[in-house]
Amino acid sequence: MLWLYPVHYRLAPEHKFPAAPEDCYAAAKWVSENISKYNGDPERLAVGGDSAGGNLAAVVPLMAKERGGPSIAYQYLIYPVTDFTFDTGSYRENGEGHFLETAGMHWFSDHYIDKEDRTNPYAAPLRTENVSNLPPALVITAEYGVLRDEGEEYADRLKEEGVPVERTRYNGQIHGFFWMSEIMDDARKSIEQVGNSLKKNLSYKHSS
Repeated sequence: MLWLYPVHYRLAPEHKFPAAPEDCYAAAKWVSENISKYNGDPERLAVGGDSAGGNLAAVVPLMAKERGGPSIAYQYLIYPVTDFTFDTGSYRENGEGHFLETAGMHWFSDHYIDKEDRTNPYAAPLRTENVSNLPPALVITAEYGVLRDEGEEYADRLKEEGVPVERTRYNGQIHGFFWMSEIMDDARKSIEQVGNSLKKNLSYKHSS
């Protein structure tokens, strides 16, 4: 397995939507077209990320599906942004005092995307009409994260359309816990979960 990360993309507010997803799609396409030069397999590409990165990782397979490639074999989405309504139960329950707050999400969103673009599926994948035929997914959420419900709703949408989905909520955790492995057991467990899921879904299947 060849790891290529992180992908750098143009940042807001200097470069607002759709600069970021277009850059990430271009990167995925480049990897697909060039990975064989580095002994990689273009049929075993995975995309993944957390929070805003989880949003982009969810969007790239949508773009690839609609644009005829590249082939994405797996997606792992860690408490991803999938919508911009800010009105879910997890926003109401966890909007203050749990690291990432509702006010902060409004601030980030205002810098990233204009209001008229917020229902675009390449910004809000939960608004996609048809999520069938997308790659298998691992979706991780945090109990006390504002993004919990929209991440889980997206996972459920994928599953309803026949996409294999592994959905895990880490109870007792806040947004951002994934990168706190030095102090949190759940962070280490979630990193191990991602690694195991990648191995399972990207390993070559050997005939008996």
